[in-house]
Amino acid sequence: MELTQARREILEAAAACFMEQGFHATSIDVVARRMGATKGRVYHHYQSKVDLFFDVHRLGMALLFDAVEPARQAPGDALQVLAAMMRAHALAMFRHHAFESVVVQGVQLHRFGALTPRQRQELDELIASRDRFEQLFKQQAAAARDAGLLQAPDLSVAVKTLLGGLQWSLIWYRPEIDDSQATQERLADAMVNLLVQGLATRRQGSAAGGQGA
Repeated sequence: MELTQARREILEAAAACFMEQGFHATSIDVVARRMGATKGRVYHHYQSKVDLFFDVHRLGMALLFDAVEPARQAPGDALQVLAAMMRAHALAMFRHHAFESVVVQGVQLHRFGALTPRQRQELDELIASRDRFEQLFKQQAAAARDAGLLQAPDLSVAVKTLLGGLQWSLIWYRPEIDDSQATQERLADAMVNLLVQGLATRRQGSAAGGQGA
C-alpha cells in the first residue's frame, strides 16, 4: 500500500484514536487534535471519518500480509512453516497494535454498522482481504494435516481457533508497558507453541516450537 508521509502520519494518529475511543467516538476533529494540526489538514486527504477508517483498516491488513508472506518460505516441515506464519502474525499485531485493533473493529462495523451502499461495498472488499489472509493459514494447515503432522478434522474451525487465539492479544497486550523486541518475541513464541502443540500429532508435538528464541 503506497502512502505519502503526510497520509501515513494521519493514519498513525487515526489508528490510535480509533483504538482508544472506538469508531463512533472518533471524529476528524479528534484525529486532528491528536496530530496537533487543523482539521483542514485531515480533510485535505480524507472527506469523511469512514474513508479514514477504511484506509487504517486497509493498511492494517497490508501490514499483516507483509509480515506473513515471507514466513511462508520458512525452512522446515509443513507444521513448522505454519508455526512461523503464526509467529509472524503475532509479532505484526504487537508491532502494529493500533492498526490491527482497527481491523477487528472493521469486522464489527461490517456486521452491525449503518453504511451507505458505497461504504458497504468498500468494506465488503476489506473483509474479503481478511478472508484471503485466513486462506493462507488454511492452505498451510491442510499441508500439515496431509503430511500427518496436524490433527484437524475441520480445518476451518482449527484455523479460526488458532488465529483467534493470536488475536486475543489485542485485548491483553499493553505496548505502553513493554514494547521491546525481546518481550514481543518471547510472547509470540509462547502463544504459538501453546496453540500449535494443541493440534500437533503426538509424535510431532515438540516440532512446532522450533521458531524464535
